[in-house]
Amino acid sequence: MQKKGTWMESIRQQISAFVATNFPMPAGDEESQHGRSLLESGAIDSIGVLTLVTWLEEQFGIVVDDEDVVPENLDSIDSLVAFVSGKLGGTVPAG
Repeated sequence: MQKKGTWMESIRQQISAFVATNFPMPAGDEESQHGRSLLESGAIDSIGVLTLVTWLEEQFGIVVDDEDVVPENLDSIDSLVAFVSGKLGGTVPAG
């Protein structure tokens, strides 16, 4: 069983890798990339949001309800990590 910090870092790494592969961010301050807006930067559009939601559901076994599809949950790596963690109930999944 993983410790919570390790588990959270694993979620961050998976999300970061998916976003970097599918929605390359325009050049900018690399240190702040996790907090940078995916929408405002132009890295992701409405079709990209659907792609991201589908991947989150498949990758983490969560259900993203219509009311969850808001910038507060999906607009940055940081907000995505917090959203997924909340959906998983803050518990460390087995495996």
